[in-house]
Amino acid sequence: MIKIGDTLPAATLMEFSEVEGEGCSIGPNPVDLSKAVAGKTIALFALPGAFTPTCSAKHVPGYVEKFSELKAAGVDEIWCVSVNDAFVMGAWARDQKTGGKVRMLADGSADFTKATGLTLDLTSRGMGLRSNRYSMLVKDGKVASLNVEGPGKFEVSDAATLLAQARA
Repeated sequence: MIKIGDTLPAATLMEFSEVEGEGCSIGPNPVDLSKAVAGKTIALFALPGAFTPTCSAKHVPGYVEKFSELKAAGVDEIWCVSVNDAFVMGAWARDQKTGGKVRMLADGSADFTKATGLTLDLTSRGMGLRSNRYSMLVKDGKVASLNVEGPGKFEVSDAATLLAQARA
């Protein structure tokens, strides 16, 4: 499993853009992690699935709400990663009103999730291999803090915890 001090694994996530801009077309666009994190501080949180109860009611809204405080604490971007496709993540971004605050990044084949060792097998619940619920502060591609939730928990990966770590 990835740990504090490790460099994020090389991976490409996908992002659905609602509007054209900054060289991005509408539709799924690749996000090369090594390029996207270079020289930046990223508040990254991951969760088992888009539109799932805790993720929609607490996890994403918390980061949207704490956007300004995270930026003031030195965070350049906030990323939500889930093992869903880019179209689902785009629809969820609309539903959660994340535009301009949280980048909703798809790890459709779970390649990034597998590379971090933070997988969650929900096959018995009909959801297949998913991401564990966690948050991490990433500085210039290196993990500065990591908060992995226990099974069924939502106690340490919330926006308030990561904000406190960003301020430290």
